[in-house]
Amino acid sequence: MPDPAARDAVARDAAEAESAFAHPAVRPDATAAYGDHPDQVIDFYAPRANQESVPLVVVLHGGAWRAPYDRAHLSPFADFLARRGFAVANVEYRRGAVLPQQGGEAAVAGRWPETFDDVAAAMDALPALVADALPQADARRTVVTGHSAGGHLALWASARHVLPEGSPWRLPQPPPLRGVVALAPIADLVRAVELDVCGGAILQLLGGEEEFKHRRESANPAVLVPTGIATAVVQGRTDLTVPYAVSEAYVDAAGRAGEMVGLTLLEAVGHFPLIDPAADACAVVVEEIAQLAW
Repeated sequence: MPDPAARDAVARDAAEAESAFAHPAVRPDATAAYGDHPDQVIDFYAPRANQESVPLVVVLHGGAWRAPYDRAHLSPFADFLARRGFAVANVEYRRGAVLPQQGGEAAVAGRWPETFDDVAAAMDALPALVADALPQADARRTVVTGHSAGGHLALWASARHVLPEGSPWRLPQPPPLRGVVALAPIADLVRAVELDVCGGAILQLLGGEEEFKHRRESANPAVLVPTGIATAVVQGRTDLTVPYAVSEAYVDAAGRAGEMVGLTLLEAVGHFPLIDPAADACAVVVEEIAQLAW
């Protein structure tokens, strides 16, 4: 017979996912392109109280870098942040294709190098785009956040100045960020592969097993430390999608490199409450962002 505790965990996880995805998508106040591809766009949400000079929160959505999951599912979270006084940029980026296979279709995770090209290009374009689309935003007080695969990309975006020499995405100096708040991030790609997080998505993202060996040094946040940028990780202890062991491995790697990363483990919380405006965990996330932004 199935273990009752495991059965309860699966049922709780399903209920949490249903709650998070039950919110209707929220239309942005403005949208701007940072490239020519249809996915190279950013949605902007203005602070709802018409404040002036407020922090900017850059949001990177998750979904295992796979095409079916776009920024729309994170729009209620973006609106939640806007209703709490932040200016918000919800970034889209190129993801894996949906490919035909025997018996149906399969969603392939990510694109190398396009997924990384897009995140780098979006971050570089943001100051100019924000000046036009969100005059209330103070780009000097920018915090990047992301959920799951988006948490991986948020950590990566904050570490471009420590990428290997010769990387096309390397910055000559740290990006001008107040900090990063990574939500249940796929933060250590090696540990995540060991745990088969998201069913092979990491190997797909980097192009396969052989490519993973060569490309992970340019894509794995756990080796791109220290960054010198304030970093916090928020993770549910009962997360079945990205086990908290992945976040712990990242935090441990940062510590060995001489960098302190804050880790908040939330009891009886799974993967999706962190981005669910109806969940208490989402309020914890907003507080972590506020501590870095204000």
